[in-house]
Amino acid sequence: MEIRRIVTGHDERGRAVFRSDERLAGVPVEGGVAEFAVAWSTTVSPADNDDPFDGAKRAVGLACPGGTVLRFVDIAPGRRSPMHRTNSIDYGIVLAGELDLELDDGAVRHLHAGDVVVQRGTMHAWVNNGTVPCRMAFVLIDAKPAAAGGRTLDPTH
Repeated sequence: MEIRRIVTGHDERGRAVFRSDERLAGVPVEGGVAEFAVAWSTTVSPADNDDPFDGAKRAVGLACPGGTVLRFVDIAPGRRSPMHRTNSIDYGIVLAGELDLELDDGAVRHLHAGDVVVQRGTMHAWVNNGTVPCRMAFVLIDAKPAAAGGRTLDPTH
């Protein structure tokens, strides 16, 4: 995986400038199930547009407590992610290929390029039953843990 990332900023006069234009390499995860490339992250919301730190270089988990993560994911054909939940609201956009979104009750929705998923702290897995990789873009926004029946739902179960 390779993602071109362009970052803008301001010069000392307040005019818009390009700060970087580079290619980010993906990192294999989950025993070859997928590759992740973090294009940016923040540690607070609202974010600080004057923070000079490169948000792609921040060590983040799936989500970033108090902030956001922009991540690209390539899911290999014939592969499946573990069933998981994050303490975030996730906007997932299918950029290329197809895959299935499976919930912990067994319900499945088939997704195509251009489809958008708003994931709200639910247990789910991504399954690529196709013959080509599926590329998704995710924006993960820190959120309170999901709750049901008066109890907080654990992100790992």
